[in-house]
Amino acid sequence: MSAPRPAGPGPTSAPLPVPGDSHRADRLRELDRRHVWHPYAALPPAMAPLLVDSAAGVRLRLADGRELVDGMSSWWAAVHGYRHPVLDAAVTDQLGRMAHVMFGGLTHEPAVRLAQTLVEITPPGLEHVFLCDSGSVSVEVAIKMGLQYQLGRGRPGRRKLATWRGGYHGDTFHPMSVCDPEGGMHHLWRGVLPAQVFVSAPPGDFAAAPDESYLAELVDAVARHADEIAAVIVEPVVQGTGGMRFHHPAYLRALREATAAHDVLLIFDEIATGFGRTGAFFAAEHAGVTPDVLCLGKALTGGYLTLAAALCTPEVAVGISAGGVLAHGPTFMGNPLACAVANASIGLLRAAAPAAGAEPVAATGPAPAGVVPAWQVAVRRIEAGLRDGLAPVATLPGVRDVRVLGAIGVVQLDRPVDLAAATAAAVDAGVWLRPFRDLIYTMPPYPADDDDVARIARAMAAAAVAVPR
Repeated sequence: MSAPRPAGPGPTSAPLPVPGDSHRADRLRELDRRHVWHPYAALPPAMAPLLVDSAAGVRLRLADGRELVDGMSSWWAAVHGYRHPVLDAAVTDQLGRMAHVMFGGLTHEPAVRLAQTLVEITPPGLEHVFLCDSGSVSVEVAIKMGLQYQLGRGRPGRRKLATWRGGYHGDTFHPMSVCDPEGGMHHLWRGVLPAQVFVSAPPGDFAAAPDESYLAELVDAVARHADEIAAVIVEPVVQGTGGMRFHHPAYLRALREATAAHDVLLIFDEIATGFGRTGAFFAAEHAGVTPDVLCLGKALTGGYLTLAAALCTPEVAVGISAGGVLAHGPTFMGNPLACAVANASIGLLRAAAPAAGAEPVAATGPAPAGVVPAWQVAVRRIEAGLRDGLAPVATLPGVRDVRVLGAIGVVQLDRPVDLAAATAAAVDAGVWLRPFRDLIYTMPPYPADDDDVARIARAMAAAAVAVPR
């Protein structure tokens, strides 16, 4: 055993910077460059990350004193913005009780209440909730559900998954296998990941009439591969990191009918689309169907703590349990802090929009009949602002498409984004964006006001112009 390190200040013990303290900030940046491996980056990173000192409302305060409107909701999770008093109080109150307790053989009120609430607010028929650590893990659990369900039904040959191209379901191994095999981020693992069944990406956009030939393609693919696939998994209505593409809900209805006819499970990955982002509380509602398994994450806790869930129908639960246990058990499953803040976050979404100047109050149930819930008011306002603000961007040189759905705005270029140039232009415009591939996009926090949304649209235009042609 090596000797313990001496106590006292070390090379990583520098205090956090305060705005204007350039020496401490520089020291942290240097330590970050030396030791920290950021997502989707090499070492050292090609572009130094911005140092955030604090965040409040919809703004990030940098160590140099600049403030940026967060156009990303911290990767689509912080739907209420930052330092929300209701969510802060939920975490503080739960800390006074317990921060964590194992979920194997034990349970607690925050988790039980959260499961009850998720059953109430998700599409009808989803009655059982498996709480887990992150979105990727919820997809792993959903895949296990599909495989174990078919084993329990005496069909061990159904070991593959089916999906359409253009999708993204996470960075752990089995979810990577159902991400787009060509245009996705996981082409490096070709030959290592299990081979799945892919059909072409859904055509058109959300408002376009459904393509009859594509509907037939979906139905035919499920029928032809029914003896080898356990489940079909798709992102409903919006394909996120695979390309920020929108599609008609009719394709989801076709999948629901085809999978039900062959006893193949249908999994909806709503990690990005859940909790109002598309203009419906869950994207499945656009199609009026219930999947066999539903994956949730990201906005589940309002961006405060990592938590995800995989919900399933009683038929799936019975099919799995007849053959044994669901073979998954995360250490931090059902973490009380995360469950408590998730309950508070959902309460804010279900509440009626507060009057001007009033303090937000979380609801304990759905908004009364005839009252529009807070999330819907916010998302409609953001959608209108993005449509107005991004309309002129469609005429800019090099812009291939501009599309908006709910609180999602996308500018697609005719060339790959220069990440450094586009990011710098957005920051100069006072906005934090994270473009990728040929896309400059936004998913703002719901409290973003009209001025914030207009600023985000201007920043997206500036980022598009900054990308060299």
